[in-house]
Amino acid sequence: MAAAAGGRDGGGFPSAAQRRLQILSGHLRRSAPGADLSAGPCRGRAGTPLTTTPPAGTRPHTFPKRRQEVLKWNGWGYNDSRFIFNKKGQAEFTGKRYRLGGVVFPLLKEWLEKNVGGNLEHKSISKASLNVSDVPPSIASEEFLQDLQVAKITYSQEPETRVFRAHGHCLHEIFLLREGMFKRVPDVVVWPECHDDVVKIVEIACKHNVCIIPYGGGTSVSSALECPEDEKRTIVSLDTSQMNRIHWIDEKNLTAHVEAGIAGQDLERQLGESGYCTGHEPDSMEFSTLGGWVATRASGMKKNIYGNIEDLVVHIKMVTPRGVIQKNCQGPRMSTGPDIHHFILGSEGTLGVVTEVTIKIRPIPEYQKYGSVVFPNFEKGVACLREIAKQRCAPASIRLMDNEQFQFGHALKPQVSSIFTSLLDGLKKFYITKFKGFDPNQLCVATLLFEGDREKVLQHEKQVYDIAAKFGGLAAGEDNGQRGYMLTFVIAYLRDLGMDYYIIGESFETSVPWDRVLDLCRNVKERIGRECKEKGVQFPPFATCRVTQTYDAGACVYFYLGFNYRGISDPVRVYEYIEMAAREEILANGGSLSHHHGVGKLRKQWLKECVSDVGFGMLKSVKQFVDPNNIFGNRNLL
Repeated sequence: MAAAAGGRDGGGFPSAAQRRLQILSGHLRRSAPGADLSAGPCRGRAGTPLTTTPPAGTRPHTFPKRRQEVLKWNGWGYNDSRFIFNKKGQAEFTGKRYRLGGVVFPLLKEWLEKNVGGNLEHKSISKASLNVSDVPPSIASEEFLQDLQVAKITYSQEPETRVFRAHGHCLHEIFLLREGMFKRVPDVVVWPECHDDVVKIVEIACKHNVCIIPYGGGTSVSSALECPEDEKRTIVSLDTSQMNRIHWIDEKNLTAHVEAGIAGQDLERQLGESGYCTGHEPDSMEFSTLGGWVATRASGMKKNIYGNIEDLVVHIKMVTPRGVIQKNCQGPRMSTGPDIHHFILGSEGTLGVVTEVTIKIRPIPEYQKYGSVVFPNFEKGVACLREIAKQRCAPASIRLMDNEQFQFGHALKPQVSSIFTSLLDGLKKFYITKFKGFDPNQLCVATLLFEGDREKVLQHEKQVYDIAAKFGGLAAGEDNGQRGYMLTFVIAYLRDLGMDYYIIGESFETSVPWDRVLDLCRNVKERIGRECKEKGVQFPPFATCRVTQTYDAGACVYFYLGFNYRGISDPVRVYEYIEMAAREEILANGGSLSHHHGVGKLRKQWLKECVSDVGFGMLKSVKQFVDPNNIFGNRNLL
């Protein structure tokens, strides 16, 4: 997918005409803060069947109500986008949604065979389609459904629709969909179209003692969306995807008031048409939503300039069983006791539904430039990032890959298109490994992204490269940097390819003080190796990490773990045991429970240890007051 400054659709900088703010059913118009510019009044449509064709004149957006029309039911992303091995045995990416569509990756097969024991003759076949007879029947309360109809709320009990919202993208969830079915799925899916609809739904749920699980983009990797198996009440999946309007843009204060169900790519595209952006770009931004970012305390790859989600949020509106929670003004900062926003940020759907967010925006940067630096080893690279953080001159994004990840990235290099390109790459490799003496099995690479005023970007670029040179770093070109960021949006598709050949994998992350980064990375990878051996994994695991975010006092470290499970009778259970051991090692080495993925159900066993008994009690007290009947009973965190 293009990473042009004008938006994720690759359209470049907006024209003068695009910069005009028009109303949303014809786009947006300029407004004073507080003016509601949504496309018409909030309207519900009662009952099934669903209307999937949008009315004429409405804007397109990422999520139709029937997500199965565009998204895979048991894998990542769009139906028409995937990695395959073609008839020549070469990896290829299908579809036309991404710039890599139709591109061949001739080195990936060899990498899979050499590093994780992959073999194209050993294939694990996934279910081709969902068998609705396998889906647990809906146990929806008839009285509840009748009240939804009276309130004119769209809902569905269709099996496939319910299964789509029964999970996120944890390994065990996708693996189970490929081979079986969940024991518990939502009984009803509802689609509110505005804040007032959510108020009605929560009131009806409280009346009938119904359990609500908010659902945004479905990208969770913390088991946050799983339905508790022993929940006997009607479970409702509240899908926020139709709440995707930008209500207003305030150009004086540089804020925008947005409904929480909007997907990241839609938010950036619509703001880009007006000459603005949020700059919040998590790797999942194509599908994750603004409300999901708030609910999980998300971080984006360009946080060095724009900040994490808690830095971007000005105001939040959330519907709870006790009523609506919000501040009475949108001042930039207040000293009025503990910040109630911080009860909402990271609440992971346990207290209510985030419906609207006022968020900071910035003019689209004038200039954007990619770059990359190769270091002789990971230690030198980490030391360089530490110095850059110390001097507070980090570019919009700087990410350091270890050697294993560098080798993997090399395996994803597209087919060479010309003799000249091949010769040039060969000369670069010769210069780095022979002339400069870098060991190919030790070197690591940092990818860079600079953006802002052109003159300042060029000055900033020189400063960063000068620092890198002091740690033995060599400039490795813009192409490597840009390719690294382009791969960000397709890397998740590789897990589905791996599963087709008995290879399972997942990612997890942490934040850690600077003086513990190297020890943590080394010890976690060594622990993974030992655990895999003890659990009978026949081939060496793929255990790799990268430093993805830098702070004054530490960094975020992002791990990938994968292995070949041929010969293992319960591969998911083995994987989960190994990942738990890795998390124990992270905590023992001074790392956090999570940096940006959240806690969910996957990590909640460690939460009390991480926040103390008193802190845990405070969280329980808030839950008890706001939701005494556990209407929001997804059982995350607590």
